[in-house]
Amino acid sequence: MTTQTHSQQYTAQLDEKISRLSQLLDQYGQTEMSVFASEETGYRMRAEFRVWHDGDDLYHIMFNSETKEKYRVDTFPPASDTINAAMQTLMTALRPSRVLRKKLFQIDYLSGLSGELVISLLYHRQLDDEWETAARAMQDTLSDTFGTVNVIGRARKQKKILGNDFIIESLPVNGRHYQFRHIENSFTQPNAKVNCRMIEWALSVCENTSGDLLEMYCGAGNFSLPMASQFRKVIGTEIAKPSVNAAQFNIEVNNIDNVEIVRLSAEEFTEALRTGRQFSRLNGIDLSGYNFTTVLVDPPRAGLDEESLKMIQDYPEIIYISCNPDTLAANLATLSQTHDLVASALFDQFPFTHHIEAGVKLVKKNR
Repeated sequence: MTTQTHSQQYTAQLDEKISRLSQLLDQYGQTEMSVFASEETGYRMRAEFRVWHDGDDLYHIMFNSETKEKYRVDTFPPASDTINAAMQTLMTALRPSRVLRKKLFQIDYLSGLSGELVISLLYHRQLDDEWETAARAMQDTLSDTFGTVNVIGRARKQKKILGNDFIIESLPVNGRHYQFRHIENSFTQPNAKVNCRMIEWALSVCENTSGDLLEMYCGAGNFSLPMASQFRKVIGTEIAKPSVNAAQFNIEVNNIDNVEIVRLSAEEFTEALRTGRQFSRLNGIDLSGYNFTTVLVDPPRAGLDEESLKMIQDYPEIIYISCNPDTLAANLATLSQTHDLVASALFDQFPFTHHIEAGVKLVKKNR
């Protein structure tokens, strides 16, 4: 496929996504949509491959989604330059090593704009001291080429970490670089540059906002930390303990003093706000001292549950980031009863796929 044809295909697919999202939002008073395209190659910061053993040869494979047939992958254009370079160097190190390649069945890569890298090797056998010695030698070789390289060996009920099980990412947002701890095997936005555009869009639609921000499903603080510059105080809720721990680190390393992260589900936090129930994990935070004028939600594909939907209808402003436009549209059927849609955006996190990441801002109707 020529570069021109590849670009034409991307443009056509993006146009289709714009049309599809516009149709979903039109019934709610759709305004002019902001569109944030992706780079066509090198955009993915994560990649996973199965490993194929063929005599003395060893290589990454993927499976055709339609035929289910395997195919060899020596380079993977959607992945970052760091991952592509590491794929080749890693295979060169693995092929001659009986210890490192024995019953290896999968390799996962986590990279960042910072250039740091985590490589996870998954095995159908237990890993011993011989494996660790060989893996450390390989890690040294990779680090000489790529800088910070962390290696993880995984087997049943076993995890050996050589270095760290995370990278320190550096995301440029409106001229400031924010550092984030991105943990192996935990959720992070896969398309780093589009993620930066998502954060900047959220900031732009809150420029004249006063009061405090509540973020539900905050993860490691991807939105909470940059958004802190626009609000008096911020509370983020997240149920996954590794993400909460990463968020606490991120708050400290970025020298931010007006953000609190609490390990509660969206449903639990809703209950605390509505009933005053005390949760030990609120760590003595007095919710009555907050003036929440804006809520930001970035829920899973299933969208918001009924109670959370009712709760956020109390807020003057809602920022809703969605990885599933269908559940976004379904949630808007409820939210539009109390709020007007005033801004929308399409973030092409996943080019050359049907997936759409969307954002909307809602403002409470005048009564």
